[in-house]
Order: sequence, then C-alpha cells, then structure tokens
Amino acid sequence: MRSRAWADPPREASPWPFFRLPSSGPAALAPRGNGLLLRAPQMSDFLQWAHLRESSRDYLTPWEPIWPSDDLTRSGFRRRLRRYSEDIAADRSYPFLIFRELDGAMVGGITLANVRRGIVQAGTIGYWVGQPHAHRGYMTAALRVLLPTLFGELNLHRVEAACIPTNAPSIRVLEKCGFSREGLARRYLCINGVWQDHLLFGLLHEDFRG
Repeated sequence: MRSRAWADPPREASPWPFFRLPSSGPAALAPRGNGLLLRAPQMSDFLQWAHLRESSRDYLTPWEPIWPSDDLTRSGFRRRLRRYSEDIAADRSYPFLIFRELDGAMVGGITLANVRRGIVQAGTIGYWVGQPHAHRGYMTAALRVLLPTLFGELNLHRVEAACIPTNAPSIRVLEKCGFSREGLARRYLCINGVWQDHLLFGLLHEDFRG
C-alpha cells in the first residue's frame, strides 16, 4: 500500500487544543510492544533494508509503485533518509521500520504520510512486510503498537488507508485493527505501473480501542 500525496492545508493558529501540532519530538518516536520496535530509518539500517527488499522484490512488486532504478543503492537510501528528515521536520510524514526485539531482525515498515493539520488532523498509512516474515501477524501487531502514537503524540483525529481490492492479507490487517471500509476509489493510485482501484479505510480516534 502506498498513499497519495496531498497538499497540506493552511496551518493557522486554532483556539482548540486538539488542533495543535504535536509538542513532542516526533523524530524520536519509537513505539514498542508485542515484541516489536518501530523507529525512524537510519543509515546503519541500509544493508538489512536493502537485503530484505531485494529478497522480497517479486512478492512486493504487485502492491507497490515501480521502484526507482537506484532504489536499493546506498546513495539512493541516503537520499531517502534526507527526504524523511525533511518530511518529519515539516510534519508531513513519519516513516517507521519494524524490528523484532528478540534478535533485531527487520520485518518491514509503516509510513504515516499525507499528514494534514488544521481542521482535518488526519494522515494516511502505508506498509510493507518482507516475504520471509509475511503471514505471521507482524503487520497487525506493528500497527496496533503504532496507532496509540498516531492518536496520542501526533494528535491525529483520523487515520486513513487505501488497499487494492485483491490484497486480502492487507485488508485483514486493517480490519483486525478496527478500520472501517468506507468506499471504493476508482483508479486511485498507480501501482506497478497501472492505475488501480483501491478500497478506502478509516479509523477515528474515538473508535480506537488501544
């Protein structure tokens, strides 16, 4: 799953406290639980990240945008980290890699993107799991660990997700975490070079049972 980039709305001062930007240091967010640690990517993650992505290429390709030609290179990863740093500082996006605490193995990643503030207070999640770790419940566990941070430290009112209708495992993850199916967006995202329909899901803070 990947999220569409939207323009951020104006960020005027608001008299309502729940419309404020997060006050904590978002770059340091590192929620943990269910035997997992989620944190922002670092340059020291490159080798493990590149190996997991390359070994999972065929598994991930049907569900992701076409990878850049230099995506798995060290220089490409360094540019990715710079973009992440800029997005975190601007409160646009928050990337997390998922690690198993027992042995430090990377199992996948979740990104909160398209963060909108003001009267919206929402963001869109996208996630991936490496093929060796698929169908073991890691993504459901990781999302359950992350959601309290999204609704807590990041002050979101709503978390959204979009999923290709044939991606049954991803749909199960969202439904297990309490997301409601809200509709179908036709030819919503360009995945693997093709504009594809997506099911739209949402979870509200007041409906979250963390």
